[in-house]
Amino acid sequence: MNTLSDSFPHSTFLGLDIVFHPLTFALILVIFVIGLLLFISGLMSGAEASYFSLSLSDKNKLNKKTTKASKAALALLSKPEYLLSTILFVNNMVNVAIVIMSTYLTNSLIDFSQEPLAGFVFQIVIITFILLLLGEIMPKIVATYHPLKFVLFMAVPLAVLNRLFRPLSHVLIASTSFINKRLASKPAHNISMDDLSEAIEITGPKTQENRRILKGIVDFVNTEASEIMTPRLDVAGIDVSENFDALKKKVLDSGYSRLLAYDDTLDNVKGVLYIKDLLPFLSKAASFNWITLVRTPYFVPENKKINDLLEEFQQKKIHLAVVVDEYGGTCGVVTLEDILEEIVGEISDESDFDEELYYTKVEKNVYLFEGKTLLNDFEKILNVPQELIEEVRGDAETLAGLLLEIKGDFLQRGEQITLGEYTFKVDQLDKRRIKKIRVTIKVQDNENEEE
Repeated sequence: MNTLSDSFPHSTFLGLDIVFHPLTFALILVIFVIGLLLFISGLMSGAEASYFSLSLSDKNKLNKKTTKASKAALALLSKPEYLLSTILFVNNMVNVAIVIMSTYLTNSLIDFSQEPLAGFVFQIVIITFILLLLGEIMPKIVATYHPLKFVLFMAVPLAVLNRLFRPLSHVLIASTSFINKRLASKPAHNISMDDLSEAIEITGPKTQENRRILKGIVDFVNTEASEIMTPRLDVAGIDVSENFDALKKKVLDSGYSRLLAYDDTLDNVKGVLYIKDLLPFLSKAASFNWITLVRTPYFVPENKKINDLLEEFQQKKIHLAVVVDEYGGTCGVVTLEDILEEIVGEISDESDFDEELYYTKVEKNVYLFEGKTLLNDFEKILNVPQELIEEVRGDAETLAGLLLEIKGDFLQRGEQITLGEYTFKVDQLDKRRIKKIRVTIKVQDNENEEE
């Protein structure tokens, strides 16, 4: 009597001498379990990608929801180290199970005894490819495009798993903390900028002014031109087609010592006009060719480090640079004074007027800021922790840009956004441009008691 295995003799497959065995019910069950484990692995990988890529706007949406899933998600996010260890535990256990069962399935279906190298390649390459594609890559792509939906979908299952694996997670976190402390106890030869900044905060000069200057020096090397520049909308310039009378009026209205000269648009800057160069020619007629007095402009990319820019200013003996973006368009201008103010603070002279201040104090812990206030200036004015802004600023350079970055959309008048202990409220709009922002600082309980 012929058995089923007799119908699967030695055969040549792609030039290889291998034997195929029949598919039994037990093997079908193994295939089903492997598929289920792959699905679980994909869910864990997607959960890792979604939970740890949530933007601040997504977290605000979670806070507004009152469902069981949203509450579970917020509880998980409050202890990210336990969440991550749970995901890693489950994912690795499932992946190991997949590898073991896939090896068993392969050995049960295919006999590679005559072609051991082919068997090794099949089990390593094919199984690894399937595991990476279905268990890692595709789930993470889906979770990255729909993070909030994935977070809510996995919230309750992860909450159960988090409680189940809490003892193991605690051991893992405790051991990691122990290793970190042992490594930290060894003398380090290099010190980072963050370490230096923290050291200044703890042991630096007692006076606030000296401490601020030292911190300004520490942050100096990491600051880019785009962070301190005067934005394009506030740049004073004049078209080269204007006559001399129009130029003199523009000079009086602007109050600046330097103006950009451009052809039709600020994206086509022809040079920089120093007002002092006009003094010998003030009596000239309107037809005077003032273009001859314009000096060659100096262009820098928006990601130019200001410590390098300061050195270039010194070498070239100039005080102003035009900041351009990756497309060559004008973003704004940065001056020598802007750079120095990053170290010593605001530099005021007789030409600086009160209306140039970008904020007013409305009442205690309440301020009204111009939307165009640079984030660097905002941090200094209210002593805002830099790391709080850095987490959410993205590409934003101004206070208005920060709110747009957090919301991910245009804001309406009266709309509020909370970041830490700071509440931002849109106070005035000009079409879609945020003109004024009311900032309220939450008063700590201990401050209330002191009062």
